[in-house]
Amino acid sequence: MNNLKTRTRQANLISVLRQHGSLSVAELAALLDVSTETVRRDAAMLEQNGEVVKFHGAVSLPHNMGEATFERRMRENAPAKLAIARAAIQLVQDGASLIIDTGTTTTFFARELRQRRNLTVVTNSTEIARILADVPGNQVLLAGGEMVADSGAAYGPATTAFVSGFHVQHAFLSIGAISLDAGLSNATIREAEFGHAALKASQQHIILVDASKFDTEALARVCDLSDIHVLVTEQAPRPEYFAAMQQVGTKLLIAR
Repeated sequence: MNNLKTRTRQANLISVLRQHGSLSVAELAALLDVSTETVRRDAAMLEQNGEVVKFHGAVSLPHNMGEATFERRMRENAPAKLAIARAAIQLVQDGASLIIDTGTTTTFFARELRQRRNLTVVTNSTEIARILADVPGNQVLLAGGEMVADSGAAYGPATTAFVSGFHVQHAFLSIGAISLDAGLSNATIREAEFGHAALKASQQHIILVDASKFDTEALARVCDLSDIHVLVTEQAPRPEYFAAMQQVGTKLLIAR
């Protein structure tokens, strides 16, 4: 019964946003006749699935904000990305130090990381920085550089120089494509350059990638499979990948 009530409330919340556009938490609470805490809780659940966007005390449907490509990508394969994120946080203990690059899967991962405490996080993503800076005990270090409006991420020489000044335990990176022939690659050179810097500045290299990225290639090469310690995905790739990873010592973690 409680699950049904929750789903009904969330459906009503989305319906109100469709009628009125962006609304503050207080406005939503008044229109829905619920508490502000209930609105925040429901909005947080909907945000995890990419159905709403929270910003500066307000809630909106993604398209109400003049939806950017990044927000559309947040909804693509959202259940898979959430499963990957929940599996990946098992690799992180309280007090860990991490580099996290910008990306939709790493954004889901950052949301799950709110379960951990006293993290030191280096990132080029303003969204990931915002998510994790709000957690008590965390230290979040945001790289400067040229800002890309769509993703809210910084890139360029200043960004890579900043990241190169650290030595952290883990690098958690999203990836645009992976193939047995071309290795791991991203759509742009700037993304690949950030990946190179993150790998050099970290002890353990962890890739978060949904199954749709296997057997594809992108413009800019990031690294080989042999450079990766753990690859987290939600669906087992074809057997050739198992063999290749076993040969180079890369652990495959399948999210359940």
